[in-house]
Amino acid sequence: MKTEIFRIDSADDGRIAEVSDILRGGGLAAIPTETVYGLAGNALRGETAMKIFKAKGRPSDNPLIVHISSFEQWAPLVSELPEKAVRLAKAFWPGPLTIILPKSEIVPDEVSGKLPTVAVRMPSNEIARAIIEKAGIPLAAPSANLSGKPSPTSAKHVIDDLDGKIDAIVDSGYCSVGVESTVITLATNPPRLLRPGGVTPEMLESVLGEIEIDDAVFNKLAEGEAAASPGMKYKHYSPDARVTLLKGELDSFIRYAEKNKTDKTVVLCFDGEEESFSVKALTYGKEDDPESQAKHIFDALRKVDEMEADTVFVRFPKCQGMGLAVFNRLIRAAGFNVVDLQAEEKFKVIGLTGKTGAGKSTVSKHLKEKGCFIIDGDKIARDILMPGEPAVKELSDFFGEDIVLPDGNIDRKKVAERAFSSKKNTDALNRITHPHITNQFIADIAKAKKEGCHAAVIDAAALLESDCKNLCDRIVVVHAPEEIRLQRILARDGISREDALRRIKAQRSDDYYFSQADLVIDNFEPYALTEQIGKIEKLLSESL
Repeated sequence: MKTEIFRIDSADDGRIAEVSDILRGGGLAAIPTETVYGLAGNALRGETAMKIFKAKGRPSDNPLIVHISSFEQWAPLVSELPEKAVRLAKAFWPGPLTIILPKSEIVPDEVSGKLPTVAVRMPSNEIARAIIEKAGIPLAAPSANLSGKPSPTSAKHVIDDLDGKIDAIVDSGYCSVGVESTVITLATNPPRLLRPGGVTPEMLESVLGEIEIDDAVFNKLAEGEAAASPGMKYKHYSPDARVTLLKGELDSFIRYAEKNKTDKTVVLCFDGEEESFSVKALTYGKEDDPESQAKHIFDALRKVDEMEADTVFVRFPKCQGMGLAVFNRLIRAAGFNVVDLQAEEKFKVIGLTGKTGAGKSTVSKHLKEKGCFIIDGDKIARDILMPGEPAVKELSDFFGEDIVLPDGNIDRKKVAERAFSSKKNTDALNRITHPHITNQFIADIAKAKKEGCHAAVIDAAALLESDCKNLCDRIVVVHAPEEIRLQRILARDGISREDALRRIKAQRSDDYYFSQADLVIDNFEPYALTEQIGKIEKLLSESL
């Protein structure tokens, strides 16, 4: 399908008739509104609604908003028109407010998502109203984007998503509001706000008195719960990158972003903050101006995809007034992935490392008794080498297929002999295994937080040589002299003295470990281990 682009800048442009003809004939056209661009079609034809769902890739159980150009078009769409609804319309129409009422028989189930209600609004954008008026029919018009993606606030956004999938796109520049309309249902008592937008809760209360704010504004729908309004689904408005909403002060935000950044991290911050970051930063409005945030947030979310970001950290907006609408869009873009930075900074990750035989496991055991969540690097290193794991093939490609036994297990002794025979081979072992280990460390840290632990301890021999150290707030090195370590290895592993020395010599010098440490624990006589553990507890209590 060829999509025709109409550049229209005024409500008296003659090409509005061409767009209206397309819509009246059952076609689809993306049209501008003051909120976002809408994908419009005849609201009185169920088959047209299904074409909208297909073009967007959107589930058909999500209700559509019907757009009208005059009050006269409203009454036929609803089974009743209560006085509260009239008062709201007089106060905020034309404008970014959608009102839900019981529907009449002329509204197809495909438009209402099989609900007994219909959502109606009158846009303030003059071009949109002129198109509706000329078409002579109400228009169903969800946002003109692929389902789940950030909503379109310019014709370019629509073209990026829907070119070749719909009949026409009307280009009239950027939308003035930038987030979808407020949705309120009058089918409940008291009225309930289902989606925040340009008409704030305070503005609604000034007309209606008491209103409720639906829990879905802040939280995801319960399993199996029907969406009473567009934008209530679990994940919405989202770029391809993983989005995390960070709640807290700028300094804490910067520290978190630095600690958790990848090579493709982008931060979305407020105007004037972008120079504070070492990673790429985009702004989405002024900190104390939610209207500017609303206008720019979807454009910013689309730009992170253009930048090929894989991780996006977003500054948390204030939730008052229009800021509630910005928060609502962001929390869905993030899939409800929110980090409270104050709580985050109380939680610490300690990297526990040292040379083989130094006694890290003994220290870990004591820390576990103190309530720390222990992440056993040795166990994870074994688990990633279970039969069928990706790391097994990667190691066999480098060290030889004969390191894999007939049952699929790794011949660990053979791997150790080859891996520790040279620095090159040791580096290769680390290069192959560390990414797999790091992913499991991240999962275990999240588990520790979920379980309410005050700290996680990563017990890993090769911590300093890997990116895993970047997960740690503090590094603790467990130290013992070489001869003591040698005796411990011989007693523990039952290997020859020659093999034990080979392992020892494959590791870096004491000075290297000491230079990386925030704290060194001497785990040998005459030092008392309980006193040494006390030093770690003190480290955990200190501010970062």
